[in-house]
Amino acid sequence: MSERDKKFEDPQLAINRVYTRKGDSGQTSLVGGQRVPKTAARIDSYGTVDELNAIIGMCRQTLIDEHGDNDAFDELAHTLLRVQHELFNLGSILATLPEDIGEKMPRVDETDVAALEASIDKMNEELPELRSFVLPGGSRLNAELHLGRTVCRRAERKTVALAETEEVDPNAIAYLNRLSDALFVWSRWAAVKGSGADEVLWDPNLSAGSSA
Repeated sequence: MSERDKKFEDPQLAINRVYTRKGDSGQTSLVGGQRVPKTAARIDSYGTVDELNAIIGMCRQTLIDEHGDNDAFDELAHTLLRVQHELFNLGSILATLPEDIGEKMPRVDETDVAALEASIDKMNEELPELRSFVLPGGSRLNAELHLGRTVCRRAERKTVALAETEEVDPNAIAYLNRLSDALFVWSRWAAVKGSGADEVLWDPNLSAGSSA
């Protein structure tokens, strides 16, 4: 791929040392160089996206460890890796004030959202009809994907909160919304296609209070 054909610009950075001591005052820098408190809504938003990226990486590694010899899981492994790159693109745009965003700056867009929707539709067709809420469990991969789903919802809430006071690309919110749905479907698919065990369904009468 030539430089002209690239959709986004390549990273322009060199990481020579890990610590700089600049954050000891409780502030950090945005992509444009502005210093802001680490408690700022924008930092909270892309920090949660970063947390989500780490969980997706954990899910992918669990998939490889548990199902690396199962060709049926290859597509999901590739999808999870793609999502990690997309989340980094999303974090990049969230870490940048609107006035500093360049034309070729990495971001998520309608194509990324549509790819998630296609994956949801394809895998959902292979799943049995759901007649109750499901609980995380049944396999490690299923539980980790559910963990990713809950953190993704939190990232979405943080980003929506940011959008209430600052300009945010609508595709950022749409992407996180669709990704949380995808993680739910992927968790079900992993349970059904992995161990073949029944999904853990919510039963309100299994609580301690139900038999009191």
